[in-house]
Amino acid sequence: MAKLLIPWCCVYLFCFGLIFLKSNAASVTYNVLSFGAKSDGKSDATQPFVKAWVAACSSVKSATIYVPGGQYLIKAATFRGPCKSKITVKIDGTLVAPSDYRAVGNSGYWILFIQVNRISVIGGTLDGNGAGFWACRKSGKNCPVGARSITFNWANDVEIKGLTSVNSQLMHLVINSCKNVMVKDVRIIAPDLSPNTDGIHVQSSTGVTITGTSIKTGDDCISIGPGTRNLWMEKIQCGPGHGVSIGSLARDYKEDGVQNVTLINSVFTGSDNGLRIKSWARPSTGFVTNINYQNIIMRNVDNPIIIDQNYCPNNQGCPGQTSGVKINQVTYQNILGTSATQVAMTFDCSPSNPCSGIKLQDIKLTYLNGKAQSICKNIRGNTGGIILPHNCLY
Repeated sequence: MAKLLIPWCCVYLFCFGLIFLKSNAASVTYNVLSFGAKSDGKSDATQPFVKAWVAACSSVKSATIYVPGGQYLIKAATFRGPCKSKITVKIDGTLVAPSDYRAVGNSGYWILFIQVNRISVIGGTLDGNGAGFWACRKSGKNCPVGARSITFNWANDVEIKGLTSVNSQLMHLVINSCKNVMVKDVRIIAPDLSPNTDGIHVQSSTGVTITGTSIKTGDDCISIGPGTRNLWMEKIQCGPGHGVSIGSLARDYKEDGVQNVTLINSVFTGSDNGLRIKSWARPSTGFVTNINYQNIIMRNVDNPIIIDQNYCPNNQGCPGQTSGVKINQVTYQNILGTSATQVAMTFDCSPSNPCSGIKLQDIKLTYLNGKAQSICKNIRGNTGGIILPHNCLY
């Protein structure tokens, strides 16, 4: 009986076809247009988005929610887990908040992901339409609490990539009580006088990485709250804004600490602060330890390096008290550039809990092409290399 000879190319194509079919069968895509969403920026697309989420969340296969180009009017929306498989939200369009700021401002959240594991949000733009809310705040009227544009609560294995957020009412991106989060190539934009529009806020979270991100806003570019551990930040462009801030801490007496935070290879331009740690001047169980700043460029920054443990806005709730937050093991290495004020380094530490283990190495900060100044209170540490302005540690 003659043998049947099958050309190797046919075997290859057959195997490739099986792989292709298997990969297709392993995932499913839900287009929001199929659930009734319209991309005209006027029709309410909230429920179609929620329905697409419900379908994706209940899928036993990995699911993609696809948002084509165009504008989608979204009111306050909650996307809740846990889900059965990994979900990718791929956005080619723009999600727009209602022009009436009260429509989302009373909820505290605009877009909320909660108790979701293995979630990716890729691309797209979020337009928080925050100008009306800011005007209300400025006028002193009775305003709603305001909304954060996109929040992840109790979520694990999160990826946020290529997202643009503009004009959030309050914070743009909040990472709260999460584990293993990657934020990459994100852009955040709001006017420099927009109140409380922090770019990225991280708290009670472990294993967060923020890289390749540009932030121009009216408050902290990145704010780091209690309970943050193992936070890595790299290639951050900040300004305008209030810098990268740990704190404010000691808002509550019983408070978790901040530890293992790194910021490297970043640039601050025209920001109110650069590298800031701040705590209220009152008792606290909180702490800050193992913080590393390295290879940072300052361009006309008001306070390039600052620790403020006497934070007491409007002299309410803290006069006559001292901060209980213990700050130690903070390293500043290769910090270069210009200060917009004469005092380029301020270490205003607590008299009852002095800063310790502070290390300065290769600092060169100038003011108007001349000498800048430094101020030290209640701080101990050591130096290496060239230190400008003059070293005031002891």
